[in-house]
Amino acid sequence: MQVFELMREQLWYRPNSGIYIKLIVMLGKCKQPQKAHELFQTMVDEGCIIDHEACTALMSAYSRSCQFDEAFSLLEHMKNSTNCRPDVYTYSILIKSCLQVFAFDKVHILLSDMVSQGIPPNTVTYNTLIDAYGKSGKFAEMESVLAEMLTNRNCEPDGAGIEPNIRTFNILLDSYGKVGYYKKMSAVMEYMQKYHYSWTIVTYNVVIDAFGKAGKLKQMEFLFRLMQSERVKPNCVTFCSLVRAYGKAGSADKIGTVLRIIENTDATLDTVFFNCLVDAYGRMERFAEMKEILEMMKKKGCKPDNVTYRTIIKAYNIAGMTSQAKELRDFIRSSEKSLRLKDQN
Repeated sequence: MQVFELMREQLWYRPNSGIYIKLIVMLGKCKQPQKAHELFQTMVDEGCIIDHEACTALMSAYSRSCQFDEAFSLLEHMKNSTNCRPDVYTYSILIKSCLQVFAFDKVHILLSDMVSQGIPPNTVTYNTLIDAYGKSGKFAEMESVLAEMLTNRNCEPDGAGIEPNIRTFNILLDSYGKVGYYKKMSAVMEYMQKYHYSWTIVTYNVVIDAFGKAGKLKQMEFLFRLMQSERVKPNCVTFCSLVRAYGKAGSADKIGTVLRIIENTDATLDTVFFNCLVDAYGRMERFAEMKEILEMMKKKGCKPDNVTYRTIIKAYNIAGMTSQAKELRDFIRSSEKSLRLKDQN
């Protein structure tokens, strides 16, 4: 904003709608709707063209901060304007903001409004709805939206661009997986296979994690082998899911296999992955391996965090190793004190 103010002071400056819109969007993301409104007014005062893109940017700023009265008021203004008519993108932004605060009543109003305005939802709209309904456990509504999406997939010209994409199915798999609806997950997977939707790394990670958390290790391992055969490279998320599953199953040998697989890949490992390893070995009271993970972290340039240490202390306490737990707590306090003194100096 300071750079923008400096620009406006220059002799060569000419008002540019595109710059204003980018700044209004930025302020919206920063939850500063009042400043976004002021900038929009400045845009008007400087004679910039006010189109639906500019109005949508301001409406987005309002809705991101849950100022729905202002957002809906602006939407009504846009509907009655000749130059700022709302489009599917406008509605999708407002629907997403309403869904984030579970304002489903407002969403139903917006969807009805879209119908009356002759604006069909697109893939983004449908995916946003499916994701929100799934996370809220509203599976009947989620499946209703999916059914509508599938029904409209071949409609022309209004139905163009609303066929399901891979993200739609990833959302469904994730939603069903989190509540253990494995038959429905399988149905989605079969549908994807039937209509030749290629699985992505996200798809594999979702299903591997779901079956791993359910303790269905054979299905998890089958999917991991399938992933490798399809030449989809596993990443840190994949390996975390495998380690968590084997940790819960008490299978240290399988975790060792995962670590050997990792050695032959270029996967970037992070602290979250090492914390999964620490937790897995801690569950099995494999304290020697747990300490080795700390050494491995140093070699990989990953610093242990609070989660790492809390996980180790918890494992010690569960095993009745209270002296080791106390020793580690004292070490952490000493390290934190040293850091504070260093910062003060």
